[in-house]
Amino acid sequence: MGAAGLSRDSHVGVGLSHRPTPKRPVRCPAAPRSHCRPPPSPPRTPPASPTDGWRKTSFTYSWQKPWNLDLGDRHGYSGGVDRMWVYATDELFQEGSSTDPRTEMCWVDYTTGDRMWDADVYLQSGTDGASFVQTLRSVHPSGTPATGIMLNICKTSGGTVRRYDGTVLKTGAYDTWFNVKIAHEARSGTGTGRVYFDDSLVLTVDDRGPATRYFKKGVYNHGSGRAEARFRNIQYWTR
Repeated sequence: MGAAGLSRDSHVGVGLSHRPTPKRPVRCPAAPRSHCRPPPSPPRTPPASPTDGWRKTSFTYSWQKPWNLDLGDRHGYSGGVDRMWVYATDELFQEGSSTDPRTEMCWVDYTTGDRMWDADVYLQSGTDGASFVQTLRSVHPSGTPATGIMLNICKTSGGTVRRYDGTVLKTGAYDTWFNVKIAHEARSGTGTGRVYFDDSLVLTVDDRGPATRYFKKGVYNHGSGRAEARFRNIQYWTR
């Protein structure tokens, strides 16, 4: 019996010797503090200039002014600045016209291709209801509008620049220089026009379909009183 007891004790002893030892949790060594920081962000790519991929192109132009006045009566040039003004009571640019008084510089015609008009613009305070730049659809299908893009200035909010349909593009525009670019992608069908102020896109529109067009800048007075606009650094781009 003693032997049996010894055997039991021996068996129990063996069982205890095989009991699994509790495992301690394994802790990974702490990573160096610098490894916990997120990787630095890649440097930001500066926004593309509206003229990237375009080439500066020479241009020619003609004038529209009150038919009974000399150009010097409504235009001046000094220090690289073209200054144009007109009165609501002035004669039209040709006798018998049914439009409004203007003093404007007109670029050459085009039908297709990519063109961009580019200039710094200064709008004299008090100018109200005048357009200062546009793409005119000089030859267009019957029943379609004559204007592609037209930018007007009115006297609210220190000078408000609007598209001809009333869309506000800029306020506080009186008596300060700002850059205006109008890029037109003219196609055999409907193309696209884009307007930039100080290289920021402010308007994208379709161009109202095929036509023969040209850019115009100056003052086209749809309002009352005296209208004046100034221009410098005038450039023309194609691609």
